[in-house]
Amino acid sequence: MTSDAPTLLSARGLSLAFGPITALRSVDADLWPGEVLAIVGESGSGKTTLLNVLSGRLPPDAGQVWFRRQDNRLADVHAMRAPELRALHRSEWGFVHQDPRQNLRMNVSAGGNVGERLMAQGARCYDDIRAEASSWLSMVEIDPGRIDDLPRTFSGGMLQRLQIARTLVTHPSLVFMDEPTGGLDVSVQARLLDLIRKLVARLRIAVVLVTHDIAVARLLADRIMVMQSGNVVEAGLTDQVLDDPHHPYTQLLVSSVLTA
Repeated sequence: MTSDAPTLLSARGLSLAFGPITALRSVDADLWPGEVLAIVGESGSGKTTLLNVLSGRLPPDAGQVWFRRQDNRLADVHAMRAPELRALHRSEWGFVHQDPRQNLRMNVSAGGNVGERLMAQGARCYDDIRAEASSWLSMVEIDPGRIDDLPRTFSGGMLQRLQIARTLVTHPSLVFMDEPTGGLDVSVQARLLDLIRKLVARLRIAVVLVTHDIAVARLLADRIMVMQSGNVVEAGLTDQVLDDPHHPYTQLLVSSVLTA
């Protein structure tokens, strides 16, 4: 990943207000293939709103988002028709929610949850789909013997790992992650973060990661954007920003971690 390589995702001038509340104010962002970009900030800073605008789930009041398709064509995300955007989310994109229940079908087996995304891409051979689902369960550290179990029998950490398998099985080039370790025990978080780091590196997936946890950003992200009240107040290489923060808000975030 180099700065002179073509960007995978670019946004310029994103602004959005909810009534009198400014959620985003002229935000620019770039993401390169295989890069992990963390968006950090306190609750209400605008980070999740930015994630939803970048992923086409929420239209901005102003600004544009472009995505470089696999055929090298630049697509204007918010000019896409709804069916085309849904197809993009099922193929070249993925989304990992904080609550995996938002992305999993709880009345469908673990293998079925993974296989459904393959079927959406045209896979039809039952044996091949089941074998691929079994392989992915193993990759996310779920016993393949539980391929026919329903997700409601899984722990919170297992549900998140199943959601990751379902999302990554089609090898998307870009994945949006919204607080993927939120609400999990510390030991479960550590295991999940290590798994995400390994899979992202192995598959060379680009990730836009929203987190309030500076430690998560430091572990996973190549670059970081710090948001406050809808503004990006500091951005750059993760280690540089966190080791030598310039903006008072970033300094406060970093110091709060060091003194916790």
